[in-house]
Amino acid sequence: MIRVLLADDHSIVRAGLRRLVEESGDMEVVAEAADGREAITKIRQFKPDVAVIDLSMPEIDGLEVITRLRPEFPDIPIIVLTMHTENQYIVRAIEAGAKGYVTKKSAPEQLVQAIRKVHAGAPLSLTEDAAESLALRVARGSQPQSPLDTLSTRELQVLRRLALGHTNREIASTYNISIKTVDTYRFRLLKKLNLRNNAELSRFAIQNGLIET
Repeated sequence: MIRVLLADDHSIVRAGLRRLVEESGDMEVVAEAADGREAITKIRQFKPDVAVIDLSMPEIDGLEVITRLRPEFPDIPIIVLTMHTENQYIVRAIEAGAKGYVTKKSAPEQLVQAIRKVHAGAPLSLTEDAAESLALRVARGSQPQSPLDTLSTRELQVLRRLALGHTNREIASTYNISIKTVDTYRFRLLKKLNLRNNAELSRFAIQNGLIET
């Protein structure tokens, strides 16, 4: 049996995923997590064969979970399951170490297939829409095509947290950085994106699909 961990902040979504996984016949859910911190704790505790993690979670987002766990558990493949189809997230998730990227609008069986593939050792498993988005990014080359392309992964994470209304202190605690560093990231974001304040950062994040509305 393939031992799977599910991390998503919506209990109804987790219940549906659990049923989908366990009805496959060759998998079992050994643990669930409702936020990023819990996901890290549960992965350390249960050491699943595969972890399925949402990107947009409270406490610590999915990108940060992957970044923290990859050095510690390089042999546990992580699949991102998310509503985000933007290549910004796909590219950064793969760069962080994700082995799969499945969008929530994909057919349910695609998640099951992705779990089997990465467990069998496939280097990467992408659903069709994610693969198309990634291919488009590669075809465009490394030249920035949008303001988002100029942002580092940490700047992207801070942007999303600011747009969600988190304080500098909360963001600093989430990413284990100083409040001064958060303020530096905020200054860089305003300068790179040619924006004036947090309200404009929030509008920009919404317009570019960085947060759920």
